[in-house]
Parts: sequence; C-alpha cells; structure tokens
Amino acid sequence: MIDSAPEKKLQEFEERIARGEKIEPGDWMPDEYRRQLIRMISQHAHSEVVGMLPEGAWIPHAPNLRRKMVLMAKVQDEAGHGQYLYHAAETLGISREEMLDALLAGRAKYSSIFNYPTLAWADVAWIGWLVDGAAIKNQTMLAQCSYGPYSRAMVRICAEETFHYKQGKEMIVKYMTTGSDAQKAMVQDGLNRWWWPMLMMFGPHDSDSPNSPVLMRWGIKTRSNDDLRQEFINEEIPEVLALGLTIPDPDLLFDETSKTWQIGPINWDEFWQVVRGNGPMNAERLAARQKAHDDGRWVREAVAAYAEKVASSKYASGK
Repeated sequence: MIDSAPEKKLQEFEERIARGEKIEPGDWMPDEYRRQLIRMISQHAHSEVVGMLPEGAWIPHAPNLRRKMVLMAKVQDEAGHGQYLYHAAETLGISREEMLDALLAGRAKYSSIFNYPTLAWADVAWIGWLVDGAAIKNQTMLAQCSYGPYSRAMVRICAEETFHYKQGKEMIVKYMTTGSDAQKAMVQDGLNRWWWPMLMMFGPHDSDSPNSPVLMRWGIKTRSNDDLRQEFINEEIPEVLALGLTIPDPDLLFDETSKTWQIGPINWDEFWQVVRGNGPMNAERLAARQKAHDDGRWVREAVAAYAEKVASSKYASGK
C-alpha cells in the first residue's frame, strides 16, 4: 500500500520519474519507494553471494585448468556484484549488518534458483547459459531503474554477466558438437533439471505478484515478469533445439500466428515452496552462508579495530 506522502511532493516525485530522471539518495522519496528498493536490492545482493555456492563447489572438480580459472573468475565476479548491490542498498539508510542478519535469520529472500543442487559439471554450464541469461534479462531492465545507485550498479554487472553467459553457452555447444555420448547425456540431464526452475526465476505471473504494480508505477521495474520470460523463451529455445537437445516440456509449441514459443504450465506450487524455505538446498545454502559469516568475524573485528585506531590517531594529532 502506498504511504500517505504529502500529495504535492508525491506528484513532483512521480513527474520526475515520468521524465526519466534518476532519484538519488538525498532526494525526497515515498517511504514505500524506499522500502521496496531495500527489499529488492538486498534480495538481489543476497542472490549474488548465495549464488556463488552452487558453482563454487565445482571449482576443485573442474575438468582442466582453463575451466577452473574461468569458473574462479566467475565466482569472484559474483562476490563483487554482491558488494556493488549492498553499497547501493546502504544509500537508502539500511546497514549491511541489518541486511545480512535478515538473510541469515531467513527473513530476507534470494533467488529461488540457487536452492537447487548442482549434480554434474554440465550444471555449471547451464547456470552460465540459461540462469545467467535469464538474470541478464532482468538486470538489463534494472539498468533503466528510476533509482540512480541501483541503475548504475546494474550497468557494470550486466557487462560481467554477459561474459558468464558466453562461457556457459560455449561449454554446452562444445559438448553437444564434439563431446562423447556420455557428455551429451550429461548436458541433456542438466537441461531437464534446470529448465523449469530457470523459468521461475522471472517471478510469478504479474497478476499474482503483489509488488509488481507499485514497482512498475515508480519505475523500479519497467517491464513485466511475463514479458521478460516470453522474450527469453523466444530467443533461447531455437538455439537449444538447434544443438539437438530436447526441451523438457511436452506442451511446447511454436505459434505461427504470434511467432512465439508457447510453454506448458509452470509449477508455481514448487516455486512458492522453495521461496518459503522448503527447496532441495535451502537449509544447506543458509548454513553455508552462516558458517562463512562466523568464520569471517575475526576479519571484520580486525578491520573495525584498525579503523578505530586510525580515527583516534587522527583526532589526537588534530588532523
């Protein structure tokens, strides 16, 4: 529900958004705009750091040094993306500690896709091609977001995600064109498991999304979940099929009239179960983040102590 902001200020705020202006941290904004941004940006940041886990587990098992170096660089990129986004959220008056506490306590969400297991090396490739490809669709839209710090963070993130997309696709193409029968079977099995969770990443149908109306009204989102999902499907399905792979959807068909691919029903019951914490890897993902948080406590304490010492020294010297 939109808060009872002074009508004149709210009107001026919405006129700025309609003109395509960016809202900056020091500008007036409705409380609900701030709340929605904090929810959305922190969720995005959490998705980046939790998203390191499914692929990071495969770094020791990469098939060769080149693949290992590429995967290490990618996982490092995801950590950086989380940093950009936590900084963007902090401009709205929330601390990183508050955001992390909410994540570890289960109050904050992250992308449902990262609560599925990576069972084979090909899963790393599918995450790069389809999962990161889907993320790029959302992130390219968010680069046009009305909130300046979020919009600018997305510009750099999108550039790096494009690299992730290309390296994932390159692996799948190589396995399907020059790989063994076992490798091709591994790729098809990965597609069977990741296809539907990947489509769920775009979020529920807009008619079932409680936040979409206000996000669209205030330019935080500029395109609908269903629109982005359909565009992604139209682009990626022909390329997947061209490699001789089978989309795990018995209802899949190409509509000649609209020139679009039509998919079967998405299992939204599964989606909401995962969102509520009942997915295959929810508990393991949060436990891993909690362990990393606990193990890093000494680093945070050392940095805080050093910063305090430097501040005290400058105060004592009058600088």
